[in-house]
Amino acid sequence: MNLVILLSMLALQSSRSISISISISKTSSRLFATTTMSDSSKKLVVDPFCYRQFEEDGKSRKYGGTVFSNSISDFEAIANERYDESQLKDGYAPFCKHIFIVNDFTDAKVNVLKITPENESLLRTKYEARNDKELPVLTRSFPKELVSNDLPVAKYLDLILYSRDQINKENKAMGNESDGTATETAPWGIVSIKAQDVDYEIPMTPITAMRNALGKEEGGSGVPIDRKAYMDAYHYWNNHANIS
Repeated sequence: MNLVILLSMLALQSSRSISISISISKTSSRLFATTTMSDSSKKLVVDPFCYRQFEEDGKSRKYGGTVFSNSISDFEAIANERYDESQLKDGYAPFCKHIFIVNDFTDAKVNVLKITPENESLLRTKYEARNDKELPVLTRSFPKELVSNDLPVAKYLDLILYSRDQINKENKAMGNESDGTATETAPWGIVSIKAQDVDYEIPMTPITAMRNALGKEEGGSGVPIDRKAYMDAYHYWNNHANIS
């Protein structure tokens, strides 16, 4: 009699173990499917060109612009949560768009200062390239260490987006096809992030417009200079400078 009871208990325990195993397996499958669906539904990804704006990337230590303490994955997740296709704004070319989001999740400070008689002596100039394949160009900026104490946290972030097709074309021209972007499917890549106090585009610097007019092989996008846009940029940047 005791043997029959023992065998019954073992059978019951085995049945429960199988049930738990099947339940865990189904749960894991659902989680995997959810994660896969989430990744494939991304509209925005941080492009490797923009990694330098995140502390987790080694190149950020040499980058003079805004650097975020957020992880790239966390930033991407928030950007996708707030993505609204109807809010995309035209950029300097058909493949370029802007989307502006409220900056309530980073400590990034504004990165542009108006030039005044009191601070113009702090301006510095230098030749620089954004990576080792670009031609260096002359730039000017305020050193961050001399002005950062007076800067407010930015109200908005301007996410500058390039289409997947344009990113692939530029990577091919620059020989960067091995950086993983060739298999990326998100339609938009975040190539730059500007921390600012307005929810509209601040003109790109004139030297950036000139660089963009270069061929893709030299780090440009091959888009000719628009004279009106260039002069608008001149009028703004003649009285302002970046902080780096």
